[in-house]
Amino acid sequence: MIQDDILEIAGRKIRSRLFVGTGKYVSIQQMKAALEVSGAEVVTVAVRRVNISDRSRESLLDAIDTQKYVLLPNTAGCYTAEEAIRYARLGREAGLSNWVKLEVIGDERTLYPDNEALLEATRVLVREGFVVLPYMNDDPVIARKLEDSGAAAVMPLGAPIGSGLGIQNTNNIRIIKGMARIPVIVDAGVGTASDAAIAMELGCDAVLMNTGIAGAQDPVRMAEAMGLAIRAGRLAYLAGRIPKKSYATASSPYDGMLAR
Repeated sequence: MIQDDILEIAGRKIRSRLFVGTGKYVSIQQMKAALEVSGAEVVTVAVRRVNISDRSRESLLDAIDTQKYVLLPNTAGCYTAEEAIRYARLGREAGLSNWVKLEVIGDERTLYPDNEALLEATRVLVREGFVVLPYMNDDPVIARKLEDSGAAAVMPLGAPIGSGLGIQNTNNIRIIKGMARIPVIVDAGVGTASDAAIAMELGCDAVLMNTGIAGAQDPVRMAEAMGLAIRAGRLAYLAGRIPKKSYATASSPYDGMLAR
């Protein structure tokens, strides 16, 4: 990890800027191996996938060391504010966490978020003491409204969920980051390591991904690659890139050179 470069959300300090999901792996063993090599600290799980009615039965959570990973329940699969609020409450009551990656989907085909419902659910859950990280469109206006509603971070999509297209609108992500006073975490659309590096080079505070790792031909190797890309992109952002120019600039200065 980069020393002294700590991400803080709602008072919690997080060293790794790679957040990972737990779905779509072919086995629990593969998931555990991928989490390990990724270096991630924050792991998101769908409340719908966790057996919260009988915690004595075997569950996905049995494979996640909650002493090692920060658990981030999510409301994946919810299409209304009421439904998302209900699943967030169920997750907290089951002892998962008072943190929630809030998803309210507005369209079944594109899986784009419903901005109006997302705002409504954010306001309710913030009032109830949740640490809300809403998954949103790459829209600077909705980002500002979510921040004003008490969101602990905003999570704009880079591209549609599971598409692997990479960040499609770098300018919007840059604007969101420039306006936000809370962390900006790119969520969805990352397909390979260079996509993750670009997100970090734009100044984003972290990247959350699932399909980009779990859907790779070798998820464990891809998890390691993503972890390295996050670190490289963050270092490049902190270092400050050279300005882009239309013409060449000599690498070696001409001053002091022997005359021809």
